Amino acid sequence: MNQNVYKKLAKRLDAIPNGFPLSESGLELKILAKIYAPEEAELASEMRLIAESAEQIARRTGRDPNTTIVLLEGMVRKGLIRAGRTGEQREFGLLPWVVGVYEQQLHRIDEEMARMVEEGYQVFAEKVLKPLPSIHKVIPVEKSLPVEVQIYPYEQASALLDNAKSFGVRKCICRVQKALVGKPCKYPVEICLLFSPLEGAFEDDPNTRVITKGEAFQILRETEEAGLIHSSSNIREGHTYICNCCTCCCGVLRGVSQLGIENSVAKSDFYATVDPEMCTGCETCVKRCQFAAPSLVDNISHVDQKRCVGCGQCVMTCPSEAMTLVRKPENQITPTPENIPEWMMKRAESRGISLQEIL
Repeated sequence: MNQNVYKKLAKRLDAIPNGFPLSESGLELKILAKIYAPEEAELASEMRLIAESAEQIARRTGRDPNTTIVLLEGMVRKGLIRAGRTGEQREFGLLPWVVGVYEQQLHRIDEEMARMVEEGYQVFAEKVLKPLPSIHKVIPVEKSLPVEVQIYPYEQASALLDNAKSFGVRKCICRVQKALVGKPCKYPVEICLLFSPLEGAFEDDPNTRVITKGEAFQILRETEEAGLIHSSSNIREGHTYICNCCTCCCGVLRGVSQLGIENSVAKSDFYATVDPEMCTGCETCVKRCQFAAPSLVDNISHVDQKRCVGCGQCVMTCPSEAMTLVRKPENQITPTPENIPEWMMKRAESRGISLQEIL
């Protein structure tokens, strides 16, 4: 393995605000070598977040245009970079490691890669999940939201789906990875929802099964009944997916549940409360919560607000209706970035990196 080309790529990926898990062991270089050929790594290490045409990339990097377009299209098929169009022109840009390249490896991940990812998880969590703003934010279960409180569109999974024109579903890369290392999950695997304002957005995607809007809403309901946690990009506008997560597999939620990284995921702007007069001490909420937020004290449920992510799973299943979600006071709410560019600027600032290098 030519380590230099993969070190160059690793530094490029770490220059993206999302971050990349650079380590002393060099394990991340082995992961990159597993999925990038040397010539692909070399080209990716010279690409930018802002998409360019193949001709622009070739000219800027001193490459042959014909060879460059072939290499770029192959990298798109492998999920290593992104592609789109401005008018008639095909353009290519860098993808972050997460959410991005890693999730695109569903059709390529094997046991060897899965074990390397597992081995490097703690370094990943420290380098990628600790910085603010968090990559993901929890979306509450809608039936748990109080009717008398103003609810914003980004706080409703149905509102995110309503405005889309095409829909798809994927297997959860985290559950696939855990199954490959011998720790399969009890929850459904094909439950990651994708949506787009464009017609036919997923028709040529090998990782995605095209579904109808009705099927997307059905999957949403099924994941809620199963007790999974909705989460998506930590932004107010521009969502393209909804993850339905568990604390045993999800790379983001494991940061909270296993490593105690509180900002591994941005909590919703709500927290659960209990009416002690209505609580029967049935422990339904205790068994339901994946974050061990509720506990019984003198046969009455109490919620540890530090542990509560505001998902609403306890509220929707409380048989005595003693649980409710309450919007946090303004001084406890961290404003959600408006869109990806604002999120990137804030994230770059918190990491002490310059966006100019990667744009």
